[in-house]
Amino acid sequence: MSWFGVGSRTNIISIEVAFSLDTTIEEVIENFELLGDWEERFAYLIELGKKLPSLDAADMIEENRVHGCQASVWLRILPGIDDTYEIHADSDAFIVKGLIAVLLLIYNGKTARQILDINSSTVFEQLGLDKHLSPTRRNGLHSMVNRVKSLTKDSITQAS
Repeated sequence: MSWFGVGSRTNIISIEVAFSLDTTIEEVIENFELLGDWEERFAYLIELGKKLPSLDAADMIEENRVHGCQASVWLRILPGIDDTYEIHADSDAFIVKGLIAVLLLIYNGKTARQILDINSSTVFEQLGLDKHLSPTRRNGLHSMVNRVKSLTKDSITQAS
């Protein structure tokens, strides 16, 4: 199995991801600022995660697993249109699904160059995730970012 998958079903999932979140990373940052405490912010993250479609069981394989996460996380990157990429990911933990939603809002629909140039740590700082996630969740979040960037680099290598 290749990293980008085959078939048109993946394109349908990409559209579902884009429309199911129905927000932007800027709106998430604003909402975090409006929410009073971290219990409310974590509840908001969980709600974002609930809007994500689940990965097919066939995609929840070792090849797609993100190592370094406390929870089980599977992540794939698929070519989209206009040299952009679509990220598909899932987890067995609600809070991690919320963190995946944040990652999708940061990276989904971007070109390889944009993905590699984005400094997601800035967004994590704006959201306060750098201070309020447990060390294991923080490590897992960075493992997901590293996986996104690694798969993107691989795609550039495969294309050339």
